[in-house]
Amino acid sequence: MKQYKDHYFKRAKQDNYPARSVYKLQEIDKRFQIFKGAKTVIDLGAAPGSWTLWAAKKVAKGGRVLGVDIQSTDTPFPENVTFLQEDVFSDSPELLAAMEPLLPFDLVISDMAPKTTGVKFADQANSLELCEKAFEIALKHLKKGGHFVVKNFEGPDTKGYIDGIRPSFSKVKTFKPKSSRAESKEVFIVGLGFKGDAG
Repeated sequence: MKQYKDHYFKRAKQDNYPARSVYKLQEIDKRFQIFKGAKTVIDLGAAPGSWTLWAAKKVAKGGRVLGVDIQSTDTPFPENVTFLQEDVFSDSPELLAAMEPLLPFDLVISDMAPKTTGVKFADQANSLELCEKAFEIALKHLKKGGHFVVKNFEGPDTKGYIDGIRPSFSKVKTFKPKSSRAESKEVFIVGLGFKGDAG
């Protein structure tokens, strides 16, 4: 497995990305064309910034990316990126002010993961809670026709979550990128063609 990991790790260094996770987003985009026509993107759990950097390259001309994470990053971003060290679920004045000119977003992406405990069910439950919160942000701030991508540690409640968000999108797909480690339980849930709050 080391060799497998090193391939993406080394490639990220060569390509000037701070983490190998960028290749997961590239695979998702290649499969689902999530960036097509997107001008405004919010990246939840953005540090250290690989997804934000890729999104900044992919947004349409004049597009903007807002990256938010509770952790800081020293990654240098291009000028079409705003990075905030904030709790994205806090509705802080600074966060709301940064979001305001970009609303509604064409794309909400989340690579958030809980701090893992090693206890499988606890990690899955904590991951699901982050997915629920990410979906709440999409419900509030995603443009009709926009797309939503969220990472999930697959567990017994994953299907219920997918069924819960399905009415809000034209299509909901699950995807495991090749660049995910084979032993990882992570999958990405992709909501395409947001219909608005179906609740």
